[in-house]
Amino acid sequence: MTSITTQSPRVTENFYRYEFKYFLDLRLRNEIESEVANFMDYDGHAHEELDQAYYVRSLYFENKASVHYYEKIDGIRMRRKYRLRTYGTSFNTGLPIYLEEKNRDLDRVQKHRVLIDPEHLEIFYNPLRFDELLKLYPKVELIERFLFNGLRRAIQPKLVVDYIRRPYVSFYDMNFRITFDSELLTTATKILFPTALENWTESIAGYTILEVKFNRRIPAWFHRILQAHNMRRFSFSKFVRGMEATGLAINLS
Repeated sequence: MTSITTQSPRVTENFYRYEFKYFLDLRLRNEIESEVANFMDYDGHAHEELDQAYYVRSLYFENKASVHYYEKIDGIRMRRKYRLRTYGTSFNTGLPIYLEEKNRDLDRVQKHRVLIDPEHLEIFYNPLRFDELLKLYPKVELIERFLFNGLRRAIQPKLVVDYIRRPYVSFYDMNFRITFDSELLTTATKILFPTALENWTESIAGYTILEVKFNRRIPAWFHRILQAHNMRRFSFSKFVRGMEATGLAINLS
């Protein structure tokens, strides 16, 4: 049982940017990454032991009607969803865990996150205990929004998505960032660190998602790379693909 103690307000981190996505086979990934390396370098979170990459794990919240899934499928312009995010596949002391709220208005993305304590995970797993978060994280608007929307939409933890991310940041513009996401795995679960016995499913075996993230514009040199390879943006959601791969939702469109 988690004890309820009042804590100092947590700092909420806010990110505002555009995100474009591209689908790459292995050959195209290698070609683009080779060209990108002339203008960008690995960011400070890359791990040498993972070949200059890191793990990303997200536990998504959804309700029985799969409202977030169908909002994406139906092309609803303004959308919001919640997840717990961390950067490892098993718990260890010092591993950061965040509550994140991701809002989207077409291509414009707003992401808000707050660091949470691992001992509070059980509360996030149980919607009947969500109100306890107000005392644990006082005056944190993100927590208040999570509680309000969580109760209004009756969301609960539903799906874990894992992948390996190789991140690059521009030499010339720290706000221009691209990531290569691969080895996408997913499982239906209500906890952030399920056992190895869970039924994991590959979502896009053999392919990589290239995500381009920027605040104002894409630099000219990267435009030339896109044009040289006749690259076309496409709409892709790791959450949506995971819901379909695990059978938690069915695309009726």
